[in-house]
This record gives sequence, C-alpha cells and structure tokens, in this order.
Amino acid sequence: MAKTIRHRLLKRLDWYIIKKFLGTYFFTIALIVIILVVFDYNEHIDKLNQAPAKEIIFDYYLNFIPYFINLFSPLFVFIAIIFFTSKLAENSEIIAMFSTGMSFRRLMVPYMISAALISVFTLYLGSQVIPKGSIIRLNFENRWDLSHYDRDNSGGTYNIQMEVEDGVIAYIESYQDYNKTGYRFVLDKFDGKKLVSHMTARSATYDTLAAEKYHWKVRNYLIRDLSGTVESISQGSEMDTVIHFEPADFLIENGQQETMSSAELREYIKRQKQRGMGNIQDFEIEYHKRYAMSFAAFILTIMGVSLSSRKRKGGMGLYLGIGLGLSFGYILFQTVSSNFAITGAMSAFWAEWLPNLIYVPIAVFLYIKAPK
Repeated sequence: MAKTIRHRLLKRLDWYIIKKFLGTYFFTIALIVIILVVFDYNEHIDKLNQAPAKEIIFDYYLNFIPYFINLFSPLFVFIAIIFFTSKLAENSEIIAMFSTGMSFRRLMVPYMISAALISVFTLYLGSQVIPKGSIIRLNFENRWDLSHYDRDNSGGTYNIQMEVEDGVIAYIESYQDYNKTGYRFVLDKFDGKKLVSHMTARSATYDTLAAEKYHWKVRNYLIRDLSGTVESISQGSEMDTVIHFEPADFLIENGQQETMSSAELREYIKRQKQRGMGNIQDFEIEYHKRYAMSFAAFILTIMGVSLSSRKRKGGMGLYLGIGLGLSFGYILFQTVSSNFAITGAMSAFWAEWLPNLIYVPIAVFLYIKAPK
C-alpha cells in the first residue's frame, strides 16, 4: 500500500515539475520575445510604417519570433530551471520530495523529460519551421529594406569549376545572374582519365521557363568529339542542351542556408561535395548547429538543476547570475567555435559540437557534487 501511494506521488511530482519547467520556459520566452519585438519595431519604425499591417504581423514577426526562440533557447532553458528550481528549494519542496525516498537521480527524470521535449521542439523549429519562415521573412526584409544581409552582391561570380556528373566537368569564366548567363563556357567529358568530348561556347544561358530542369542554351559553340585517333568537330550559333547543374549550385547568397530544411541542407552538402565545390562551410555549420543546439538542452538542464536544487542563504540571485553567465558563455562559445570551421581550422561537425563537449564535463561535475 505504501509503495502504491509513493508510486502515485512520484508520478504526480513528475507532472508537477514538468509543468513548472515548461511553463517557466515558455513564460521567459514570451517576455524576451515581447522585448525583442518592441526594440525591433522601434528600430525600423519608419520603414515598417510603410508596410501593410497584415504583412508586418504574418510575414515578418510571426517568422521573426521562431528564429529568436531558437537562437536563445539555451538561455531560456537555464533561466527557467534556475528560477523555478530555486523557488522549489526555497519553499522546501525539494526537501519534501527527498523525504518520500526520492533520490537526486530520480529527481532528474522529469527534468530530462522536459529537456527532451524542448530539444525536439527546437530541432523541429530549426529544421522545418524556421527555414520556411525565413524565405518569407527575408523577402519581406528585402522588399522593405530591413535586411541584415547585403544581398545585393552584384548578382555574379567568377571562375566556376565543378563536376556536374561523373566524368563531366563544367567551367564558366564569369556568370551574371540578372540574365542567367555564363560567359566563356567549357564542358569536358571523360571516360576514366581519357578526354572524349570538349565543348567551348561564348555563352551559356539557363532557361528558367523550360519545363525540363537543367535546361541551358549555349551560343557560338564548338564541340570536339574524340574517339581514339579520330576527331569530329561540330559547331553552331545556338543549341539547347541539358547539363546537370543550375545557378543555385554555385551562386550562393548570404543567409541562403537559413532557408533550407535539414534534409535539403544534407542533400545540398552531399551534392556539392560530389561536384568538388569548396564553398559549403556555412551550410555545414548551419546543419550541425541545429542538432548541437538542440542537444544543449540536456547539458544545461543538468547544470541548472545541480546548481539550484539546494536551499541556500541569500536566495537565488547568485545562482541565477552563474546560470546566466554559463548560458551566455555557451552561446558566445558556439559563435566563436563556428569561426574555426569557416577558417578551415576544424571541421563543421567538431566546431559546432565543441561547446557541448566542453560543457559535458562541467555538467557531470556539478551533477556528482549536487547530492552532497
């Protein structure tokens, strides 16, 4: 009978802690988001007053909010835990829980369940919701001149070389996006290491209206087909052809990685690596950051509970300050470590997971020390 009552009590306490944790987490999110919206509106008030109210709300702010929720989620997790767990400790509620025979390890169960829910929530935001919303938000920012990115990058690039298919290498000396045209175009086809076809063209234009994808029009072309010692030459003023690449494969805009879901990022990175493209650091960083930031909820939860579960003189102020310092340090370290991948000093995977790897021992130390 006593075991049954204790079992039910623990279940009730689990739900109590989960509701407190998630309730405080979303309450702090709401407060911070309101402050961010007010500051952002004041900063852009002149330009936003020119836009329709419907677009400001649904195109901008409803897509602005998830982005900042995800960005500061580690901070929200830590503040929520420190705030409500310290209150539980101050009110002797944690002592009452331990009096039922609950261990510190058992106390962590509802916290880790809550951390798992937050981790899934932030991963879903980062993988699905934010990329779709970023397209709408960035379009709104560009239309009303609010963009944080310099997206007017002359619409062109130079010296493009990539493997578009197995054994097929394309080269473009210069490309202009306003007319979707690459100049001094070369396409080489190899059989093993042997060159079997060499095409040169004055220009190649990507046909955006064609029903078929990868449709190009080459102008003033010359094709040399090589078969052993026999060489055949064909030329013409214009030819429609299918070449398996498109401008999006080499013309990368600032912030483009934010508009892609995790599945799209994974496929894009794989395709670009196969083609020998080296400008994918930002995409790899974005892909690994989404998972690393989501996992951080577990680490910060362990640290927060370990710091704040004891009743101490002076209240929660000191530990709230420690919590803020650790969570801000995590966000700062995440930003700094990303630069290691950009400079090539470290792979994107290790750069994004490095803060977690450093904070795990801290969390383990605090967890071991907390019951004492």
